[in-house]
Amino acid sequence: MCTAQAVATTMAPTATEPSSAATRLQLMWLASPALPVGGFSYSEGLEAAVEAGLVTSEAQAGDWLLDQLHLSLSRSDLPALAQACAAWAQHDTPRVRALNDWLHQTRESAELRAQAEQMGRSLLDWLRNGVHAADPRIATLAALPPVPLWPTGFALAATLAGATAQDTLLAFAWGWAENMAQAAMKAVPLGQAAAQRMLARLAADIPAAVEAALHLPDDERQAHTPGLAILSACHETQYSRLFRS
Repeated sequence: MCTAQAVATTMAPTATEPSSAATRLQLMWLASPALPVGGFSYSEGLEAAVEAGLVTSEAQAGDWLLDQLHLSLSRSDLPALAQACAAWAQHDTPRVRALNDWLHQTRESAELRAQAEQMGRSLLDWLRNGVHAADPRIATLAALPPVPLWPTGFALAATLAGATAQDTLLAFAWGWAENMAQAAMKAVPLGQAAAQRMLARLAADIPAAVEAALHLPDDERQAHTPGLAILSACHETQYSRLFRS
């Protein structure tokens, strides 16, 4: 069992000072589906769930994404992201490497692993051509074995922008929500109004998911979603596919 001191050291600090306008704009940029990292091309198992008849309506798609937010994202990528923000801010390369390793080990299918790797490499290319290109931490990101993953790179991009951990997690979760709503529109399929209602449901729950992730210690992070992993593996050989995962 963790001591209180040990638990405290694993929590990412949350700043209370408001972010500057430039930082907020940078986070909007990072969260945008227009960011050239290819997020729009993945459904993270949702397309396979539609094919299996598990998601056939707006209500089921909304429930699916809320479950994914609370059972997966808020217990794995979001807390790792918060801890990576703290590690990047402290120039703690061993800690960054350990978090990137953990994220790589917890991708439960080849498709989910390929998604995290491809989006991580694309974000690295974006950072290399950005205003912070000279920052030595970008070289550290590039050298992470086997490759820098999407959450690890996102944490560095937000840290370079001067964002708080809380704002970083909110931006990351919102970017995920927008991509997944777009995936549901194409895969179920759904209309624009339905997607907006789904986003409203996710927006209402994201702050609580982020708050839980910010205070989750290392030994409580987990990425065990066997149903999603099975669907993702099935998607690899699905006959007709719109998405890469």
